[in-house]
Amino acid sequence: MLDLCKWYNEPAQWNLSATGLAVVTDRATDFWRKTHYGFTRHSGHLFGHSTSGGFTASVRVRADYKSLYDQAGLMVLVDDENWAKAGMEMSDGETMLSSVVTVGCSDWATGVFRGDASDFWIRATVNDDVLRIQVSGDGRRWPLVRLCPFPRSTRYVVGPMCCTPEREGLSVLFSDFNVEQPTQKDLHDLT
Repeated sequence: MLDLCKWYNEPAQWNLSATGLAVVTDRATDFWRKTHYGFTRHSGHLFGHSTSGGFTASVRVRADYKSLYDQAGLMVLVDDENWAKAGMEMSDGETMLSSVVTVGCSDWATGVFRGDASDFWIRATVNDDVLRIQVSGDGRRWPLVRLCPFPRSTRYVVGPMCCTPEREGLSVLFSDFNVEQPTQKDLHDLT
């Protein structure tokens, strides 16, 4: 499925092979809008697949986070002012589970991830006007991370995302990327 994606802010170093998408982040890359810091940045790396309507997308992410705000995961984009990103992010000396939902302005939520933050799976479902984010340490059990309203659109872009706002050089391997019809599973069905 990665062969159907296209770059938004293509990094200088990347390679798509049978093992997945290998990316090395460029300097000072980020997705953020206004809140707290007052600035807007739309320079992060997104390898996106265009959908028509709702979907469930998942990806495996392997990275070694070292500096403040190093991040990698999955992004859902409507436009520059409406998007969400979720995955792992270095904050306060720890790699944390992180999600940002932006509808005009960005919010930010972090939490402890009990698995191996250097190797995890992330899944996003957009159905009607709701976004569901789930994370997994093994690709089989998918606890809920976030459930929130999300802008309804006839088209979304979804795919692997990575950024390094404070540096360059985060190496990330994305694999097992899949996009399908939105899941109809119960909210507390962890499969």
